[in-house]
Amino acid sequence: MRLSLTLAVLLIGCSRPAEVPFTTSLLFSDGTVLQRDVIVPVWGTATPGATVMVSLDDQQQEATAGQGGSWCVELAAHEAGGPHTLTIATGDTTHQAQDVWFGDVWVASGQSNMEWRVRASRDAEYEIRSAGDARLRHFKVPLTWSYEPETSLAGGAWYSADSTTVGDFSAVGYYFARDLRAATGVPIGILNTSWGGSRIEAWLDVDAQLEDSAAVQAGLLAAQQRKDSLLQVFEASRNAPGTDDPGMVDGTPVWADPNLDESGWSDMPVPARFEEHGFEGLNGYVWYRGTVTLTEEQVSSAVLKLSMIDDRDQTYVNGTLVGETNRYRLPRTYPVPDGALRAGVNTIAIRVLDTGGHGGIVESDYPFHLETANGIVALPETWKFRVGEYTVGANGNPNQLATLLFNKMVHPILRYPVTGFIWYQGESNANDADDAQRYRAQFQRLITRWRELWQNEDAPFLFVSLANFREAPARPGESNWALLRESQSAALELPNVGQAVTIDIGEADDIHPRNKQDVGRRLALAARHLAYGETLTYSGPTYAGHTIEGSEVRITFNHTGSGLVAKGEKLGGFAIAGADGQFVWANARILEDYVVVSSPQVPAPVAVRYAWADNPDRANLFNTDDLPAAPFRTDTK
Repeated sequence: MRLSLTLAVLLIGCSRPAEVPFTTSLLFSDGTVLQRDVIVPVWGTATPGATVMVSLDDQQQEATAGQGGSWCVELAAHEAGGPHTLTIATGDTTHQAQDVWFGDVWVASGQSNMEWRVRASRDAEYEIRSAGDARLRHFKVPLTWSYEPETSLAGGAWYSADSTTVGDFSAVGYYFARDLRAATGVPIGILNTSWGGSRIEAWLDVDAQLEDSAAVQAGLLAAQQRKDSLLQVFEASRNAPGTDDPGMVDGTPVWADPNLDESGWSDMPVPARFEEHGFEGLNGYVWYRGTVTLTEEQVSSAVLKLSMIDDRDQTYVNGTLVGETNRYRLPRTYPVPDGALRAGVNTIAIRVLDTGGHGGIVESDYPFHLETANGIVALPETWKFRVGEYTVGANGNPNQLATLLFNKMVHPILRYPVTGFIWYQGESNANDADDAQRYRAQFQRLITRWRELWQNEDAPFLFVSLANFREAPARPGESNWALLRESQSAALELPNVGQAVTIDIGEADDIHPRNKQDVGRRLALAARHLAYGETLTYSGPTYAGHTIEGSEVRITFNHTGSGLVAKGEKLGGFAIAGADGQFVWANARILEDYVVVSSPQVPAPVAVRYAWADNPDRANLFNTDDLPAAPFRTDTK
């Protein structure tokens, strides 16, 4: 026994530390913007015990990688300016980040209206052509998720704003930063971590959820166990891990070959979601193969129409690529080049990428057939199906499940110092009244929690109040979107919080209004006051109080600027109710810095509402600085 113990001790003493790759957070890459005037951590991984040297100008710091391989140094505070070179080295390996500037970094987060790109927004061609500011930079965190907090980003790089890059910037983030550049002159970095359709729960860590953290953790553990179980099923069916797509080899679509042996392929009905036919939880690349038999007269002037595909596709006819589409909810209309079709049997192969949720060739109102010069040819109802590269998706959409986006899109950037936050999210939490009212506590928790985790409790937090959307109401009524806006505005109770009201620049038939310039400008006004100390009117009028004087209600406001104005001939958007709670449109007029509201139908008023609708198209109260008044109600429940 003594000999065995001695041998074990010798083996432990002589063992080498496990190899850990030398990495630096992707945030520290060419073009990075570092937060000015604060200590800046720089971090990464290396083999345990390795020495890492970090230098910037005449600063040099040294760190030793810990037992798990992590290392971190702290750079002294630096004033705004540049360019600098950041050098990180260990042994014979050196990483360098060129063109580094110190300035102000803002985190931009939320759902699709924050993610929405410049190229899809108003006046895109002009805005892209005229862009050219090397000190305005943007970093997009990839759409990724995890069941547990992770320390590294899946990708991303810093880009300066010019005509070749700005089209892919967050439009709100870009216009916000552009206005700040003009006002402050310092470099601005936008750290964009946003995902369309996301709920606020996904951006909160376990301890910040409204539910008991133990219950949330138990749910995450069950989800991980499900993931591991499904991965085993997929690996068994493929007899290989899902880290590559055997159907695409070095860019060659080998599974599009019309002579491919399809033995071992499954049958899949089309249209259908493949999750409903034995592939629940599957995300990644899958392949469909089907055949059509044509006559000599049908092989020319053909157009392939493929219904709706979730999410992206590359489509081949007899091995020839005929089209690809990188978005869901679009019809696929692919002209087939002459010579690609032939008389007899023809093979159509479709490589589908499902990025989350349901996937496949799904049912829609779009046609699903081959149009030829000699009539329409139906496509098969059953196709051959095989899994290529795959992962297991969340049991639901990961962008709507608690903690999943925080773990991979926020946790890896928490050590990166920032000036503050801009936030445009809430549409996905306005499904019903309970959901919208619950947002009040969730939103304030997110603000305080992010400040705590970034160790910046005074960081300005600026948000966009939901824009007007859907059909305007003919009469006053209830509105989940109005409730959500109320929950958002309640965050103004916290210090250093500002809002940009957008009920005047939305679009009734589009949840993604194209006017992002005014959104960015209004956020920048709040930043200029809260972050940079400018004295200016940075908000539209907000409800301050009211008094009931007989049949009239007098309402006072904050943030009136040089005065209140109505855009249009008549002030509108106000509704009034008596003790019965039945609201009717009210007459309203501006007197000095307050508004008087009344209605002959309500001789004894008890409550007033303003802009209380999904689309409050009658609301036209502004201050003289052209900023709209925020929705409110005096009958808050």
